[in-house]
Amino acid sequence: MTTRPLRRPSRAEVRRQLLDAAATVFARRGIDAASLDEVAEAAGFTKGAVYSNFGSKDALVDALVDDRTSAYVDIGLESVAGTDGDLDSKARLLGEALTRAGDEQREWQLLFLELWQREIRTPSPDGSLRAHRAALRTRVAEAIAAHAAGAGTPGTPGSTFDADELATVLMALTNGLAIERLLSPDDVPDDLMGRVLSALISR
Repeated sequence: MTTRPLRRPSRAEVRRQLLDAAATVFARRGIDAASLDEVAEAAGFTKGAVYSNFGSKDALVDALVDDRTSAYVDIGLESVAGTDGDLDSKARLLGEALTRAGDEQREWQLLFLELWQREIRTPSPDGSLRAHRAALRTRVAEAIAAHAAGAGTPGTPGSTFDADELATVLMALTNGLAIERLLSPDDVPDDLMGRVLSALISR
């Protein structure tokens, strides 16, 4: 009886496993204290796999930030995609989806806090975190504007908040409430973010 050779994971699969392992290790140990050897071991590969996919620890961190922020946006867009409800209903669905995402990505919340502190204390020369946040804000604002237009209520100069401002508020709410929920889950109900977003939209 012949045995079939084990399939080697694709490059995309290796990259996915390394990113997931990095999120866990960095959240547990801290970015500076964690080593690439630990990340590789947690993913089941050698350190060479980390270097061949990312090149350096800084590049791995940068890729992880991009991966996690993109995942949040995708979750938000998917939560309201294809829904026929008004903006109020979409705001509540979005808030509930982002709250669940925060619960499921606890490690990312810890990592984001560390990255935020590092950037405030010692800004990176390339401003990578700021660039990521700016790109995220633009993508969120475009989605808000598109949904507002689809609902027949596009933003106007006289509106209380424009799409860019709502994007900033949404990002701040997502991070702030997720952090509070980590510390004291009972103080942040599942529907709180959705209700706050609905109140903002109603203005």
